[in-house]
Amino acid sequence: MTSSTESAPTSAVLSRVDGPRVVLEATDLRRTFTGGSRLRPTHVSAVDGVSLRLHAGEVLGIVGESGCGKSTLARMLVGLEKPDGGSLIYHGTDVTRSTRSDRRLLRTGVQMIFQDPYTSLDPRMTVGDIIAEPMAATRSAPAAVRRARVAELLGLVGLAPEMMSRYPHQFSGGQRQRIGIARALALDPDVLVCDEAVSALDVSVQAQVINLLAGLQKRLGVAIVFIAHDLSVVRHIADRVAVMYLGRVAEIGDTETVYTRPAHPYTQALLSATPSHSLADRGKLSRRRVLGGEPPSPVDPPAGCRFNPRCWLATDECRTDAPALRGFELRDVSCHHAEQALAEARLA
Repeated sequence: MTSSTESAPTSAVLSRVDGPRVVLEATDLRRTFTGGSRLRPTHVSAVDGVSLRLHAGEVLGIVGESGCGKSTLARMLVGLEKPDGGSLIYHGTDVTRSTRSDRRLLRTGVQMIFQDPYTSLDPRMTVGDIIAEPMAATRSAPAAVRRARVAELLGLVGLAPEMMSRYPHQFSGGQRQRIGIARALALDPDVLVCDEAVSALDVSVQAQVINLLAGLQKRLGVAIVFIAHDLSVVRHIADRVAVMYLGRVAEIGDTETVYTRPAHPYTQALLSATPSHSLADRGKLSRRRVLGGEPPSPVDPPAGCRFNPRCWLATDECRTDAPALRGFELRDVSCHHAEQALAEARLA
C-alpha cells in the first residue's frame, strides 16, 4: 500500500490492484463548454481531469454538490458527450480515438438510465416498443425475438409482460423507471450508468428501485456507475465511491473507508450535512463541519485547490498549488493536508 506521504502513480489511483478486470477506464477526461457572446465568451470547465476505473461487476458511486460535473461525466462515459481531452477505454479500446464500429460497441455495451422517468420515455410509444427500440435500432434481433425479449425484461424488472401494450402515462414514476431500466438492459450491456436515477422518486420508491438495481447487478454481473447527490443512497449500493468537487475528484476509495474515515475536508463536510448519516459514524467526528457559502463559479474557478475558499485548513500552498490524487490510508485523496484533516476529525 502507498504510504500517506508518498504520491501514488496515476495508474494506481482509483483501482483495486487485485480486483476483477477493468471494463471501463477514464483517464484525465476533460469537457469545457463555451457560452456568453462572441465578443465576451465564457468558458465553463465542467469536467477537469477526471480519472476513473470501473471493474467488472462493480458498483462505483459518484457524489458531489449540484454543478460539480457528475452529469457531464456520465454523458461522456456513455458517448453522449465528446471529451475535449483525455481518453475513455472500453475493453481495451480508446473509444475517443477509435473507429465508428468501436464507438458503436460502446453504445451497445454501456447504457444510460436517466434521471427523469417522466421525460425519458416517449409518450407516443407503447412500453413494448420503447424497450424494443434499442434492438430495432441495432437490428440485433427479428421482431418475434424482440417481443419475447421485451416480455423477459419486463419480468426481470418486476412488471407483468402483459403491460407491454400500455403507454407510459399509465404507469407510476417508479414503474416508469423500471421500464427505463428494462430498456437499458435490452442489448445485454456490461455497464449501466445511472445519472441521478432515483432522485425524482419518492423515498419509499427510491429504496425499491435501488434494491432492484442491486439485485440485477448480482444476477447479471453488470457493472454500475451510480451518480447521486444523496450520500446515504450511494452508501447503500456502492462498492467504491468517488467524491467530486468543481469538476475534479477530491477523494475516491472503498465506500466504508470513505464514509467512516473521510480524509478530504470536503468529504467530511458533505457527511456532516447528511441527515441520514448514521449516529455511530457521526460519533466518530469530533465536530460537525459546515460548508460556508456557495461553490465558486466554474466560469472562474479558484487557483490551486478548488475547495480552498471554503476549507478551514487552507494555506498559501492550497491557494497556489492544485493537489494531485495520491494514495492515503486505503483510498486516494487530493488534499495537501489529508493527514491533518483526518487527525483533527479524530476518526476511529
